[in-house]
Amino acid sequence: MSSARETAAEPVADARRWMALAVLLTATLLDLLDATIINIAIPSIQRDLDASYTSIQWIAAGYTLAFAVGLVTGGRLGDIFGRKKVFLLAMAGFTLASALSGLATGPDMLIISRVLQGGMAAMMVPQVLSIIHVTFAPQESGKVFGMFGAVCGIGAVSGPVIGALLTEWNLFGLEWRPIFLVNLPIGIAGLILGHRFVRESKAPSAPRLDLAGVTLVTLALFMLLFPLTRGRDLGWPTWCLASMAGSIVLFVLFVLHQRTKVRKDASPLLELSLFRIRSFAAGIVVQLTFGTSFGLFSLTGALYMQVGLGWTPLRAALTSLLFGATMAGVAMVAVPKLVPRFGRKVLQAGALLMIVGLGLYGWIAHQQGTEVTPAQIAVPLIVGGCGLGMIMAPLTSAVLSEVPGRHAGSASGLINTINQVGLSLGLGLTSVAFFTVVDDAGKPAPTGGAPFITAFTHSLWWVIGGMALAFLLMFALPKAAQAQFAPPAEDGAEDTAAASGAASADDEPALRSEAAPAANAATPSVG
Repeated sequence: MSSARETAAEPVADARRWMALAVLLTATLLDLLDATIINIAIPSIQRDLDASYTSIQWIAAGYTLAFAVGLVTGGRLGDIFGRKKVFLLAMAGFTLASALSGLATGPDMLIISRVLQGGMAAMMVPQVLSIIHVTFAPQESGKVFGMFGAVCGIGAVSGPVIGALLTEWNLFGLEWRPIFLVNLPIGIAGLILGHRFVRESKAPSAPRLDLAGVTLVTLALFMLLFPLTRGRDLGWPTWCLASMAGSIVLFVLFVLHQRTKVRKDASPLLELSLFRIRSFAAGIVVQLTFGTSFGLFSLTGALYMQVGLGWTPLRAALTSLLFGATMAGVAMVAVPKLVPRFGRKVLQAGALLMIVGLGLYGWIAHQQGTEVTPAQIAVPLIVGGCGLGMIMAPLTSAVLSEVPGRHAGSASGLINTINQVGLSLGLGLTSVAFFTVVDDAGKPAPTGGAPFITAFTHSLWWVIGGMALAFLLMFALPKAAQAQFAPPAEDGAEDTAAASGAASADDEPALRSEAAPAANAATPSVG
């Protein structure tokens, strides 16, 4: 019997496949940079576009939210219509959205452009691992995924520094705009090379699109996040509270719709049977809690350093690099060395370290006020980075540990999506946990200094509370390390599932397991 890999495409036996890999890794790097680069340029964007703090939240959250809700659909579009075709179309859209972002004349245009950019990334990124899967032979996977993981790590750590340099250099007097415009030559080159070197492939039996499910979950998230972000400015009118309550109704309707899809054509957007697995259900809640806490920390940390302390973008980026670099280094040790020996205790120790690091960070920020130096907050950033590294990469393996092999793709894709949704929620909570405190400082609204430092230390209590909740929820995870998931059986259905979209939000993980540590570490920077 021919395997699905053979049905989809035979691995290419010449050097052209390495040029294709370069294009695919470049696309991955573009997504990671644009997800992490924005925070460092926020003060410059705010001054130049006269943007409100609400607009700033949406500029940051728009990309993440669009990326989250589009992942599943993006992966399935490639399976159905051709991965190369969708990849090139999405890269073209991403490049156009980057141009629109860099040429934005106001905050509204920038928000819309960022949402478009995130949506295009959601179509582009899932094709990367799918194309790699059908392009390279199994014996090459270790080398290929090592390169993929390295690119993920580089993107996560270097984004803020690159953003700071581009902003401070003020190329051609464009201030922050080059952080987006730099994507244009890269995107155009990627389109030309991708058209020449990337091979076309489709899934032998791709699941159907669930557009109704995507619509329901998108509306539910919007009805939750929009009033959460805007409510403070508007004085929390009744419609804000009604919208958030209505989002719960839509989430319930989404679950009911998914049950109907299972009975009707077995192609749901969300595999509900996974939630019968205790470790998975608890792990998803941990992922959501963790993502929300980190999303809140990432934006408030940037505002604290650059607006509260008045630091330059480069100074803030280099200081926060301690956090990201420590996280990346510890993550590379945690999965192969610590988790097999200590199991879930590694994650719980990471949560406790983050609580200690964040508590120390808040104490120093409160004591030193505007006089704090990078050296003084280096220790809490390193401690927090160690904790983050002990959580980010091991969490996916822990959540997947009891998931059957046939559902490994759906489960891992859901984890990635929930993480992005959590980041969006955290960015939305900034309005409540941070800007409400700034508002209390009086009118006119403060533009920096002590009120922003007070707001940051206040928001840290929210983050610490989230990490404490995550610590408690981790008790529901398996005690000991297990295989991430059982290898699928050698049959046509399982082969098809494995090959039909490794990087789509519901088919990704069987391929991603080797690159998981670095890939899952790709999160927004604190500064």
